[in-house]
Amino acid sequence: MTGWAGRWLGAWRTRLRVLERETCALPLACRDDRTPWYAKLAASAVVAYAASPIDLIPDVVPVVGLLDDVLIVPLGAVLVRPLIPARVMSECRVRAGSAAPSRPFRLAGGVAVLFVWGVLAYPGVRLLRQRLGPPCRASD
Repeated sequence: MTGWAGRWLGAWRTRLRVLERETCALPLACRDDRTPWYAKLAASAVVAYAASPIDLIPDVVPVVGLLDDVLIVPLGAVLVRPLIPARVMSECRVRAGSAAPSRPFRLAGGVAVLFVWGVLAYPGVRLLRQRLGPPCRASD
């Protein structure tokens, strides 16, 4: 594809590669001892949301479902970047760029993400049950 459409798609591909590298560099920065604890906490939240199979808005909702991922993950990465020392982040970007494209899924990370979502969902479920009342039962 040539012309303005080709340039536009090329620019988006470049941005997506940068976003992927940044998202892969954040967990590496979390493991670095030179990263402050508050930066580790914020970066962990961004990475957990990016890796989570559960979204704030489900992807099946047209446009808005995918738009939350396109906005939240980059915004989180942009907000976390200044918290991490520049030297640490640049080293992590280099390591993330040289990492293999297929990264192994870690069971402990998946379980942790699901646990956190479960803990966050529990109060909402209780509130809904209180508001809606007990389930109706047919009388004999």
